[in-house]
Amino acid sequence: MTENRIPHVVILGGGFGGLYATRALRRAPVRITLVDRQNFHLFQPLLYQVATASLSPGDIASPLRHILRRQRNVEVWLGEAVSVDPERRVVRLRDGELGYDYLIVATGATHAYFGHDEWARFAPGLKTVDDAVEIRRRFLLAFEAAEREADPEARRRLLTFVIVGAGPTGVELAGAMAEIARRVMPRDFRFIDTKSARVVLLEGGPRVLPSYPPDLSESARRQLEALGVEVRTNALVTRIEQDAVWVGDERIEAGNVFWAAGVAASSIARSLGAPLDRAGRAMVEPDCSVPGHPEIFVIGDLAHLEVDGAPVPGVAPAAIQMGRFAARQIRRDLEGEPRERFRYRDKGSLATIGRAAAVADFGRIRFGGYFAWLIWVFVHVLMLIGFRNRLIVMIQWAWAYLMYQRGIRLITGSPEMRLERARSSGGPRTGREAEAAAVHAGEGGSTG
Repeated sequence: MTENRIPHVVILGGGFGGLYATRALRRAPVRITLVDRQNFHLFQPLLYQVATASLSPGDIASPLRHILRRQRNVEVWLGEAVSVDPERRVVRLRDGELGYDYLIVATGATHAYFGHDEWARFAPGLKTVDDAVEIRRRFLLAFEAAEREADPEARRRLLTFVIVGAGPTGVELAGAMAEIARRVMPRDFRFIDTKSARVVLLEGGPRVLPSYPPDLSESARRQLEALGVEVRTNALVTRIEQDAVWVGDERIEAGNVFWAAGVAASSIARSLGAPLDRAGRAMVEPDCSVPGHPEIFVIGDLAHLEVDGAPVPGVAPAAIQMGRFAARQIRRDLEGEPRERFRYRDKGSLATIGRAAAVADFGRIRFGGYFAWLIWVFVHVLMLIGFRNRLIVMIQWAWAYLMYQRGIRLITGSPEMRLERARSSGGPRTGREAEAAAVHAGEGGSTG
């Protein structure tokens, strides 16, 4: 870096870590290039609500250019970083190169299928907006297909949903899907009873929410079972195929399988020259820099850093703290001050299970139920970027809570259904359907 030249900071990733690092440098004497392959910041903790038809993608995402419109020292590039050349101080993009003086890598993680990538087409995970929309499409389409399916066995298979992995994402998905099937959809269909839908949550370990204390794991399990979720622990998945999941030698027929069992670090970590842990994350110094390259910082899900003997968790608050910390170290470098050691401040953990059901872990204070859910609602609304998003999400949640309705039940993409035996319009009716038809006829209605 030459005299009188403004240092160039390149930040890869517009998630929590990258965005908060960018904001923390707003008054620093640097120029910033923020690179992301999407043009928006995504509030990932609520992504499952898009997948379960509570919110639309626009409710939990904001354009990066709009968020940073008043920050004059930053420009936003839409692009994909594929590798880093630390010796040349260059980021290789899919369509070019970008030099830097400081680099903050916050590219996050993706799904990990533990060496079985072939499972991905049968069991989509949940990391992006596209993932959420695809899960929503498959979930809603299953009920539409069941409504037209005459074969009882095929109908049962269509209405069986298996979620693999009982961490926060798996628990949230399972609870929301069971709630929709039992409390939101029953009056929407004539031929099927949506309450008969089977939601199965599989966890390879001994308890759900394994990162939480055992008493909260048990509370979460009770709340899930109260919603009608079939919770199975010590259930290690050994195979996934079309319409089936294998747990050991047991075959579970399921029209839909969703993956929430593991993540792998972004592949860009392999080009940084840092040692990697088993999940592919870069093992960084106490100041979040790459060993031997103090100008490169790795933060968020991509970083492996232990503080007081415990790894920093891959959660949004940790990414935010690391982003702000990395920005502060750059400012300290420019001011000629020594760097600090990163200290993670654990402000607690929250996981929602369903309507008015959640668990909260604040260290010595732990509880579950309605009050935990209220805190979860408040914290997540507060963390959303932008007043418009906060207002819309609050309105959507209030409507869902009061009316048991989820208004974003839209099937996008291909509506193709695989039916064993399509029923005719005059096919068999359930008792509930016959009753509804009689009421409808009494009101002088016509089905056309």
